Amino acid sequence: VLLLSSQSPAAPLLKVGAMAPAVVARDQANKPWVLADALADPHVKTVLLYFYPKDDTPGCTIEAQEFTALAAEFAARECDIIGVSPDSPQKHCNFISKYDLTVRLLADPEHGVMAPYGAWRLKKNYGREYMGVARSTFLIAPDGTVARTWPNVRAKGHAAKVLALSLIH
Repeated sequence: VLLLSSQSPAAPLLKVGAMAPAVVARDQANKPWVLADALADPHVKTVLLYFYPKDDTPGCTIEAQEFTALAAEFAARECDIIGVSPDSPQKHCNFISKYDLTVRLLADPEHGVMAPYGAWRLKKNYGREYMGVARSTFLIAPDGTVARTWPNVRAKGHAAKVLALSLIH
């Protein structure tokens, strides 16, 4: 597991065409999720990883609800939607239950998934600098490369934009 302290520099955001990092994390059911296994699933052509700061906050809730509302359309295009935040599997379960979400959520408290994608980065707020989750999304192609990136996401309307503008067929 890759661990970045608040003193460590952030990894650069992955670029289109780069190989997606081979990451492993636990989902809301505490089951391991492996990118390579997801791409090997015959029912999945692409994987959409979206990174968000915290369960049950206004923007993160909107984003998760919108991806849930469009889940059937993503599934029809053989795209697996995976949300990633630093929250624990139990917090993810509570979040899913509270809002009746259908997206799979990965727990990444040590930033082992976020950091290699460049979603764990230096943020600035009111003159203060700190490491945090940058809301961002990555579409991973069947060959394991990054097909598309959305580096600075606004939660409202993002899921529909991803569905409309992505390379999902």
